[in-house]
Amino acid sequence: MSPNKKILVIRNDKLGDFMLAWPALALLRKNLPDAHIAVLVPAYTEPLARVCPSADEVIVDPKLKGEWRNGRALTRLIKPRQFDAVVTLFSRFDTALAAWLTGIPLRYAPATKLAQVFYNHRIPQRRSRSEKPEYEYNLDLVKAFLAGQGIDDIQPVAPPYLQFPDKEVQVLEEAFRREQRIPSADRLIFLHSGHGGSANNLSLEQYAALARALGALPRIHFVLTAGPGEEVRAQKLSDQLAGVPHSIARSADGLVAFAKRLQFAALFISGSTGPLHIAGALNRPTAAFYPRRRSSTALRWQTANDPDKRLAFMPPETAEESDMAAIDVETATIEIGKRFLK
Repeated sequence: MSPNKKILVIRNDKLGDFMLAWPALALLRKNLPDAHIAVLVPAYTEPLARVCPSADEVIVDPKLKGEWRNGRALTRLIKPRQFDAVVTLFSRFDTALAAWLTGIPLRYAPATKLAQVFYNHRIPQRRSRSEKPEYEYNLDLVKAFLAGQGIDDIQPVAPPYLQFPDKEVQVLEEAFRREQRIPSADRLIFLHSGHGGSANNLSLEQYAALARALGALPRIHFVLTAGPGEEVRAQKLSDQLAGVPHSIARSADGLVAFAKRLQFAALFISGSTGPLHIAGALNRPTAAFYPRRRSSTALRWQTANDPDKRLAFMPPETAEESDMAAIDVETATIEIGKRFLK
């Protein structure tokens, strides 16, 4: 395949899953700089997809009810674009059917589920074992595709995978501090207590204890973030933080505006959720709390930032794998302070 062909990359599930595809997209862009790279995403992640530096085109999955019905709708969307290859990072029946019906010559996907029969290049991965981070599984698929194109010396990539112009971010930070009356010398710790239901999370009482302890350090201001439907939770956390400098930042302006704010965060704290992986793609420092359940561990859903910019905490081996109450918040506070807030 010549280097200027058209490639479709599919990652059309949740926000965190999509953000963990950005290293794979960056790898594809770096090694095939002249290729036309399109991404298939749901409407929810479309705004972020449109600012992805590795994507030339964004196709929105209609997500119609019924996999056969949606597969046919996707076929109508994809076929006129005449892609030369598709790399499916997460396999579903409807997207697999569409890739086959459109006649895309090179079709790469994990060798899993019935949907694999629609692909002519199937890569064994065993993701259910959670033996490596999700973003590495995505990278492995792109590496297999690149090797199939005769690229032996694959050039690696490194974070950040998302970055906004420094001047723009500086202006936004100054405006945010004025609006929230935050002194310019205060370090901004973004704390996201919501979790979207994909994994267990700390209780509000645990987050409050963590914030009170870290808030005792000099020049700290917490920004409590809240996505749609999470405003009440953020307010309840705020009610427990009397005396701790903090403000609430709702995501009324959308995901891209939220991401731009995260670029000036000194630290981002949350459970295993989509906003955490936006912070990771920005290469911001992160401290995250995970259950120990195999499908949800800190290893499987590791952030894609540099290793020295991430900390992860899980319940001890002596506790139930999903018992987030067993996480020692006091110990976490000490580790976070030593790593990021000296």
